[in-house]
Amino acid sequence: MKKLSFVLSLTNDDNDYQQEQATAADRAAKRLGVEIKIVHANNDAVQQSQQLLDFIQADAALRPDAIMFEPAGGTAFPQVARAATSAGMGWVVLNHDPDYLSSLRGNSRIPVFSISSDHVEVGKIQGQQFAALLPQGGSILYIEGPGHSAAAKERTAGMMKTKPSNIAVKTLRGNWTEDSAYRSVSSWLRLSTSQKTPIDLVGAQDDSMAAGARKAFAEIAAGDRERWLKIPFTGCDGLPRTGQSWVRTGLLAATIYIRPNAGLAVEMLTEAMRAGSQPAERKLIEPESVPTLAQLAAKPGTEGKPLRSTRAGA
Repeated sequence: MKKLSFVLSLTNDDNDYQQEQATAADRAAKRLGVEIKIVHANNDAVQQSQQLLDFIQADAALRPDAIMFEPAGGTAFPQVARAATSAGMGWVVLNHDPDYLSSLRGNSRIPVFSISSDHVEVGKIQGQQFAALLPQGGSILYIEGPGHSAAAKERTAGMMKTKPSNIAVKTLRGNWTEDSAYRSVSSWLRLSTSQKTPIDLVGAQDDSMAAGARKAFAEIAAGDRERWLKIPFTGCDGLPRTGQSWVRTGLLAATIYIRPNAGLAVEMLTEAMRAGSQPAERKLIEPESVPTLAQLAAKPGTEGKPLRSTRAGA
């Protein structure tokens, strides 16, 4: 029997979650005896689309049996998806819920499905974490993912549903990497208006961006640096070696464990292709608060007056 071969396209290789996605997929492929090629899009949707087309348009003998990918942009490439399934290739979308899956599946047995974390629930948990950390209310500097990202939009929507009305939110944007959040926060700190903005907590939509924010605050003048780094920082992803470790050491007050799903995608795809079956159209994976919301609520709330930022180097 021909050995199955898959392609996995991830958004980047600078983010701990994306790195763990690659590791999980590679581990599952070795266990199941399938070949996998992992490529990265460098957060560029155009580049990712062309990468996928190159695999689809390759000679039949070199063409993979299926493509798995996490979209680097705001869409999941419906035209590319049609080209892949027309060529007899499986199609799996990670961490995105495209509306074209049903039409592609039809009566076909070519596996077409999506696996995603419940990003609205991620946001809801984060809003509940903010409430636990700021029981008297306050102001948050909130670092979102890119504006085109469905995951970022859903996390924000969920957070706004559960955060108390006495918590105000100031938003900045990053690109799911430490460096992008560092640059975004550093630029904000240089604005004269930032000096007048009270901040009681810094929340980010992933742990690497929380780390980038901490790095930016650590570079401001010594007296203000100490005050800034005493306020709570939170993130998402909660991987054991990064986010969960940072919670244990106190670098983060809380995170949200979002299980990598690329390994599960390899398992489901392999089983479906070997059995000639069609998996469920969509699968959602539930996130978990780290620490639990009950543990977080049991900790003392942030005390004192809201901190006011100071220009870097001032």
